[in-house]
Amino acid sequence: MSTWSRNSSWAAAVPCAAAALLLLGLGLALFWAPEDADQGISQKIFYVHVPVALTAYAGFGWGAWKALRLLWTGEERYDLESYTAVHMGTIFGVLTLVTGSIWAKVSWGVWWSWSERQLVLFLILFLFYSAYFMLRYSLDPGPRRQRSSAVYALFGVVLIPISFLAIRLAEDLIHPVVFTREGPQMSDSMFTTFCVCLAGMLALAGALYRVELAGKRIDERVRELRELLAAEPVRQHVLTEVRS
Repeated sequence: MSTWSRNSSWAAAVPCAAAALLLLGLGLALFWAPEDADQGISQKIFYVHVPVALTAYAGFGWGAWKALRLLWTGEERYDLESYTAVHMGTIFGVLTLVTGSIWAKVSWGVWWSWSERQLVLFLILFLFYSAYFMLRYSLDPGPRRQRSSAVYALFGVVLIPISFLAIRLAEDLIHPVVFTREGPQMSDSMFTTFCVCLAGMLALAGALYRVELAGKRIDERVRELRELLAAEPVRQHVLTEVRS
């Protein structure tokens, strides 16, 4: 099987797997996993909110890894890969804030609480990576923009463990901790449902990452072709002048 065929099969398999896992996870969350004793039906959003948040972390982390690869090897392809990963992380970051606010409102009666350090730290992480795009597009395309974007993406990854640990250290109930050193604080059916939803969300992010990356690479090639075509008349004119 050719490389192109393998890549095409993989590209088709990932979205299908993501759709299947997400549908399965949704069905398990609604009809199989039991309701939480304290929050009732509103706790079901846990199966969306937490996988989305972890996927956002994964996007930012992947973007930082690709940024490190760019700085280490100097290969330009890692710049676009890092940018796309950060973009995915930002999209899922928006979904994290939205689903978290809905969950908080339904369960605890507030949309947001500035006294909650874990919420504020995630917002800081999200805003930091949102500013990544302002930095990137304030610079002209080229090695300087690539290096600056890579360094910025690497700095941001430091906030990921801080944001995650803030949840672990939470002392109140507005952001309950369900994963402790003793293991997941939930039934087997709830944990299985969570794992399926997380796998589906990661597969969805992977599929969107591949689609966006492929589209941006095509845009780059089209732009390069346009530049070559625009320069061709000038080159022909110069050759004509030289020959004459």
